[in-house]
Amino acid sequence: MTTLTLTDQKTGEVKADVLVLLSVTLDDGVRLASTDGLSSESVDHIGATLTAIGAKGGADEAIKLTGVPGVTAPIVVVAGTGLDHEPTATDHESVRRAVGSAVRGLADTGHAAVAAPGSDAELAGAAAEGALFGAYAFTAYRKKGGAKAPVERLTVLSGQAGETAVKDAVHRAEVVADSQAWARDLVNTPPNDLYPESFADATRQRLQGTKVKVDVMDEKALAKAGCGGLIGVGRGSSRLPRLVTLTYKPAKATRHIAVVGKGITFDSGGLCIKPATGMVTMKCDMAGAAAAAAAVDAVARLGLPVAMTVYLCLAENMTGSDAQRPGDVVTMRNGKSVEIINTDAEGRLVMADGLSYASEQQPDLVIDIATLTGAAVMAFGGQVAAVLGNDDTTRDQVIATAGRVGEDAWAMPLREELRKHMDSDVADVKHTGQKEGGAITAALFLREFVGDGKNGKPLPWVHIDIAGPAFNESSAHGYTPKGATGFGVRTLVGLAQDHA
Repeated sequence: MTTLTLTDQKTGEVKADVLVLLSVTLDDGVRLASTDGLSSESVDHIGATLTAIGAKGGADEAIKLTGVPGVTAPIVVVAGTGLDHEPTATDHESVRRAVGSAVRGLADTGHAAVAAPGSDAELAGAAAEGALFGAYAFTAYRKKGGAKAPVERLTVLSGQAGETAVKDAVHRAEVVADSQAWARDLVNTPPNDLYPESFADATRQRLQGTKVKVDVMDEKALAKAGCGGLIGVGRGSSRLPRLVTLTYKPAKATRHIAVVGKGITFDSGGLCIKPATGMVTMKCDMAGAAAAAAAVDAVARLGLPVAMTVYLCLAENMTGSDAQRPGDVVTMRNGKSVEIINTDAEGRLVMADGLSYASEQQPDLVIDIATLTGAAVMAFGGQVAAVLGNDDTTRDQVIATAGRVGEDAWAMPLREELRKHMDSDVADVKHTGQKEGGAITAALFLREFVGDGKNGKPLPWVHIDIAGPAFNESSAHGYTPKGATGFGVRTLVGLAQDHA
């Protein structure tokens, strides 16, 4: 496991295997970002070398230099930020990505030091996050020697390391990065080892000794509670569904957030079976539940004074002898009957039970997070989440929080004219509508299961569709590895901070 320390030691004097510095592109060419503790000789040498070799300072550019005068580290990596100015507090993601890209390329390195640019605490925290995100590797199933190990030790260098704001920012980075790494591990774990019961067990083990209470409902309890969505989706598998409730209630909390996470541990499509190539990455269909669990883990460890209740809706969508059929009618936790149309649209069914449960608590905000629709991927590509909700102001606040913590999200409207396509002749609602606008239709279905608050009005609710950014099937970039990304953890933790 990668460890991290914070120090105000001079950058040129740190004894590390590699020193990571950042670059920006100014009017007179590529230059080092402002850094404490480097001699003018070192700065001039690096600047001249970058110019001589044609460095651009662009995002994901990482240039290795050796023999830099005035620097103890034998290797210096200059990572491009893509910025045309000195980094400021609003440039945290550029710093995070540059550092993450550099550290990701330093596998099998014993000790890397990262110079935080400028003097802002947020930038020091971003440098720490980027370093830890980039140091992630999933090696649980690789034979010894079959994969490069991530950087063993990281040191963040800041001239303001003794200031409380900087210490707090780096501590938060450590906690969030560790929780996000857990979410990545869950998503990367093969589905023969991660299924509803083992996911529940892993969550209980992770949260043991924390202030988070873990409650697990098995298939019998779910049937008794009228959770037709979870029971229906999970009935085709020999590994039966679970609803895991995680409760964090600090004494000083004045706000309560409920989070519902989609946890389809493997999605074959059910009887409406996917093509073989469509199943290859379907271990990632529980990334919403992983993000939700990791978020409450981080919130509790940070001691944030906001109550959070998380519902992990866990099921395996298989084609067994008792699998759910198109044409079936099931009744959800809130009493609504649903006609099943396409068994490969299973995520919204398990989420319906979770949203019903969340609504019963009448929290201040309901968030659901799910790898829900291919339509969201078609709309925004693979790196952006689609965000919808029953209140535009609340939706936009979630998007703003996501942007602040470095997770790309974009708004979609809830178009009321699409709701009529889910009218059913035999039940209260069909669970799919027309093909066009599929991400919106899915959200409209979920809205059916969001209840009213104490004021008699619908609870503020936001839906985050992470089907694109939850799993990176292409090459690694920035601090993002190939495979699970842990997308959503930072946004949920940021929302908790906002409400605290």
